[in-house]
Amino acid sequence: MFLSREMGVPLVEGADLLVDQDRVWMRTTGGRRPVHTIYRRIGDDFLDPTVFRPDSLLGVPGLMQAWRRGNVTLANAVGTGVADDKAVYAYMPRIIRYYLGEDPILQNVETHICREGAGLAYTLDHMEELVIKPVGESGGYGITIGPRASRAELDAARAALLADPANWISQPTIPLSVGPTLTQDGIRPRHLDLRPFAVTGRDTWVLPGGLSRVAMKEGSLIVNSSQGGGSKDTWVLVDDEPAGFAA
Repeated sequence: MFLSREMGVPLVEGADLLVDQDRVWMRTTGGRRPVHTIYRRIGDDFLDPTVFRPDSLLGVPGLMQAWRRGNVTLANAVGTGVADDKAVYAYMPRIIRYYLGEDPILQNVETHICREGAGLAYTLDHMEELVIKPVGESGGYGITIGPRASRAELDAARAALLADPANWISQPTIPLSVGPTLTQDGIRPRHLDLRPFAVTGRDTWVLPGGLSRVAMKEGSLIVNSSQGGGSKDTWVLVDDEPAGFAA
């Protein structure tokens, strides 16, 4: 809601949209409004039940036909999820150097690509120090955090690495900050991180504040909501104005 408000775009669910004569419309209390561009937050399989999964209740029937006819733009079109692949992330510094002849301004977290021999060997030799991630998962699923893992969990991760090295990357464990968090047992320290948001068009600007995600499980380094994580208000302190916050 905060992001949609800041960007000036309506936040809708699939049921809020309909396709009529290969054009997409948004249902509102004042009648239909035409939709020209969609930024989606659901996977390809659920996007249009007439083309992909017929049991999907999340998508919009007829959306793909409207897209094929050029009547609506999908800002993140079908198939662009490959950019979320963690192995692609690991290759980004190389891609920048190859296509632009420049070094990246912001450095990636050190990443070992297990489909490459050197990356796999390093990961297997340092599993107790690394976070091991499947390249195609999200939401904190499938991750093994070496310093927090049991011997059985490390053995299972080793077997998975050897069975399908291309499905894995590894990174050093980042020591997340902690913040006081209200729990059922009172105020306790919990790990958290800050997710900022940048909007790019003709210019790029960073939204004030951001989303502070907190791991509600004691000792956990995984802050994803799908893994039991929560959120906290983000307070931004400035010198010339009263303190404000962005939730």
